[in-house]
Amino acid sequence: MNLDDIKGRLPEYAKDLRLNLDSVLGESGSPGLNAKQIAIIALASAIASRHEPLTSAIATHVAGTLSEAEANAARAAAAIMAMNNIYYRFTHLVGNEEYATLRAGLRMNVIANPGCERVDFELASLAVSAINGCGMCMESHEKTLRKHNVPAPAMQSAARIAAVMHAVAVTAEQASAAACAAVA
Repeated sequence: MNLDDIKGRLPEYAKDLRLNLDSVLGESGSPGLNAKQIAIIALASAIASRHEPLTSAIATHVAGTLSEAEANAARAAAAIMAMNNIYYRFTHLVGNEEYATLRAGLRMNVIANPGCERVDFELASLAVSAINGCGMCMESHEKTLRKHNVPAPAMQSAARIAAVMHAVAVTAEQASAAACAAVA
């Protein structure tokens, strides 16, 4: 399945998602990001959105843009944030300050050597954290990106890619379930 197949399976009421998907996957629709950054963020966001057909379509779409190491960095951002977003959201939302003083005790070695540029990994981590709803992680990644002089429009573009990937995944999954129910 490719991106056109995914877009073709979106219902008419989700026409805006088709348009936004085309937009955010191009440099003109994602200000502040280059093609490689868009590809890494899109792949990590698709994985985080948990819809395999979309993930496969995005992986195919970005294959010519990313090296295998960079594609694995996108996968690593989705994987490590799947863990970190749960843990740090817990420590933040519970409201007990004692948790902030305790060692996390979770291995996060990939953050030190992700297989792509550090800024690109941080942008992907920011996008995945947005999908997973971890405010503490979003704040941390945004702060790190600012230290690396990444402008706000680039971070907004990462969030927009995440938002569109997630919306497409949710809508495509629902449309597929509805089609199966109609057949049954």
